[in-house]
Amino acid sequence: MGNRMPGLTVATGLMKHPFDQANGVRTSGLVAGRHLKSGHRHDRHATAYYGVAPSVFAGLVRRWTESHPKASLKQWTLVDMGAGMGRAVLMASSMPFLQVVGVELNPALARIARRNAAIWRSAGRAVAPIRISCADATEFRFPVGPCVVFLFNPFGATVMRRFLTHLRRQFAGRPIGPDILYVNHEQEGEIERNAAWKRVFQGRIQRSRSDTKADRKILESQPDGEYAAASYEDCSIWHWAE
Repeated sequence: MGNRMPGLTVATGLMKHPFDQANGVRTSGLVAGRHLKSGHRHDRHATAYYGVAPSVFAGLVRRWTESHPKASLKQWTLVDMGAGMGRAVLMASSMPFLQVVGVELNPALARIARRNAAIWRSAGRAVAPIRISCADATEFRFPVGPCVVFLFNPFGATVMRRFLTHLRRQFAGRPIGPDILYVNHEQEGEIERNAAWKRVFQGRIQRSRSDTKADRKILESQPDGEYAAASYEDCSIWHWAE
């Protein structure tokens, strides 16, 4: 599959993000949800693959650490649900988390993420251990200890509801977590209706000037022109309240 997905070839609009050029990895490209076929029943609820802007990810994690989570950063596992090719996973592994786990439903994207992780490790950029799991969000078994879940709008409302139910069951009886970091938070109403979480931030996280320029250029190169770039992402942060 891999390169044959629309959006992952130059002919279908692929343009490298500066993050890839600087680090020798492959996280660029935009794949619409209709092209992310894995054979799983949740395929039709996938949104799209696109790597989060590095400045947005860093800004959101910084806001979360300033929101007084219930443990120090080195005790948390960051779990990226819908990790794609692993850009957020790579960036998180450069921070002093206990570990970083990428969960991706599509096998082709998961394979690319594993290759990226190997490159990242060999370059000495990983402070935290990295693991990539090819799994469905509603079936993934979370590791022990505090977990913070990163979401870059990976799926629609149906899967979000199932995922939140699964998350509550996985953490029933645990003393801490899970917190949620949500970028392009289209389904945040599903979290808001769930008493297990309390929103501690809602607002725009600004892209850096270089990320804004790069993302605008990349998205304007897409043949279908169905996605637009902005200088920010609408985001929210949620603390576990039970």
